[in-house]
Amino acid sequence: MIERLFDIVQQRSLQSPGEIMLAAKENSQWRTYSCSEVWETAQKLAGGILSLGIANKTLVPDLQEKIAIISPNRPEWMITDIGVQLTGAVLTPIYPTISPSEIAYILNESEVQILFVANADIYSRFKDALVGVPTLKSVFSFDVIDGVTNWKTLIDKNLQPDQTVIAAIKPETLATIIYTSGTTGDPKGVMLTHNNIVSNVQDSMPAFTFAEQHNRALSFLPLNHIFERMVTYIYMQAGVSIYYAESMDSIGLNLKEVKPMVFTTVPRLLEKVYERIMNTGMELKGIKRLLFFWALDLGKQYDNANPGSPWYRLQLWLANKIIFNKWREALGGNVKAIVVGSAACQERLARIFTAAGIIIMEGYGLTETSPVVTVNRFESENRRVGTVGTLIPNVDVKIAEDGEILVKGPNITIGYYKHPDLTADAMKDGWFHTGDIGQWIEGRFLKITDRKKEIFKTSGGKYVAPQAIENKMKESPFIEQMMVIGADRKFVSALIIPNFVSLRKYLRDHSPELTIPDNNNDLIKMPEAIAQVQKQVDKYNELFSHPEQVKKFALLSAEWTIDTGELTPSLKLKRKVIMQQYAKQIEGIYAD
Repeated sequence: MIERLFDIVQQRSLQSPGEIMLAAKENSQWRTYSCSEVWETAQKLAGGILSLGIANKTLVPDLQEKIAIISPNRPEWMITDIGVQLTGAVLTPIYPTISPSEIAYILNESEVQILFVANADIYSRFKDALVGVPTLKSVFSFDVIDGVTNWKTLIDKNLQPDQTVIAAIKPETLATIIYTSGTTGDPKGVMLTHNNIVSNVQDSMPAFTFAEQHNRALSFLPLNHIFERMVTYIYMQAGVSIYYAESMDSIGLNLKEVKPMVFTTVPRLLEKVYERIMNTGMELKGIKRLLFFWALDLGKQYDNANPGSPWYRLQLWLANKIIFNKWREALGGNVKAIVVGSAACQERLARIFTAAGIIIMEGYGLTETSPVVTVNRFESENRRVGTVGTLIPNVDVKIAEDGEILVKGPNITIGYYKHPDLTADAMKDGWFHTGDIGQWIEGRFLKITDRKKEIFKTSGGKYVAPQAIENKMKESPFIEQMMVIGADRKFVSALIIPNFVSLRKYLRDHSPELTIPDNNNDLIKMPEAIAQVQKQVDKYNELFSHPEQVKKFALLSAEWTIDTGELTPSLKLKRKVIMQQYAKQIEGIYAD
């Protein structure tokens, strides 16, 4: 019976010991790890960790020992997760992209005693911050690093975990503390028990009916995020082999090598895939170009709830034979579904990819919900474009009077670590308050309309939901990123980062007499560039009420990223940071 996360791995090792569970590139070759190897290595790691003196305090979260990991996705990450669970300790994963001050805050608040780091780059970046963590006793590395003990020294002790320790680990035992980066303030440690995550794995399994044994998944979303981590356990239980991408830059190559059946992503990365496809299409000439955009237009019209006329279906069949088949080949040729979460997915992308035979399964959840609350199913009758799908079993949702989504179920966090005030604020009358605004479509499909805290009121007293405007305008091939502004202002405005590839190509094609600068700072000052973006804003403004329309905008020359601080590790906008960073440009918009 599966009650704890490691039970899933043990069960797989007994049922299919020789099957591939995990794989990654080592010295440019794929190195595979069988189910039995993963389980046996995790047990030895647990034995080694216990030999360091980790105490068995599995029923009191404040007393459980904390172990942290800072690493990109790799088999060692999951083996460490399983091994730490077997000790009764709590794994605290940390994004490699956060600042040294943030890591010091997390390690100190959670009183981490043992830290696993992936490589020399990560260690050198954070080693100075580790000096200020008095509880930290040991640091182990996956790669060989001078001056750092390698994790294999723990495994090579060839010790087994104490069975009395494992028996003491119950479903209600704390399994992990995940620090959510948030868009403002210090990170919050979300406490998730074995039951929180296991229940979400079991209740999400029916949505993965297409996941069959001996198939493959490609993993590149950070395992630090509960979305990828929980789905990993779904893959394990279903017998799907997990291959880790070498890096975000190698995803295209790894897709062709691995030929996965499924992968998870966030909308921002899906947008990037689409942009690359569009850039390829823009380079085509003659009949090939005409066919590409004919297929694209068919995709934009796609609606699985309304299959369209026989003539439309025939055209779509042809488009799949001559155009969309190349899209599928670029993704490895075997992709059945892409599971999308973390932020709102553009409807246009869901329509086009699904029309191309790559089903987009958009879902919804938070770290605090382990994470899945709803998901669009693989089967067409349980999927609606523009929504985040239907409830998974055993999870309840109700919409509060102000539109906030409230959630109840076994997947709900037991609270924020060392912050009972934040826990009390989020949990009221047995319901977790998500901070998201939503509504029901057809009585069963949940639609997210905005974040409660992000909705603002103009000085004229009109409420504006910025996400809806941003997501719609980003459908333009000329708008890469965007943030809508207007709280307590007389009108709505925006900061816009153009799609520089599309913008330059447009200007070269339509104004060959112009000299197009290679420097983005110079490009965004060109009247012709500003005018083209203005056309896009004007086009999409028609879809919104007068108070919601973007009256002015400022173009920016550099993309917002995690490294530069404008995006969270899950690629959400840090609105407060962006407002502060571009205060001068914002004041310039409202100066007149």
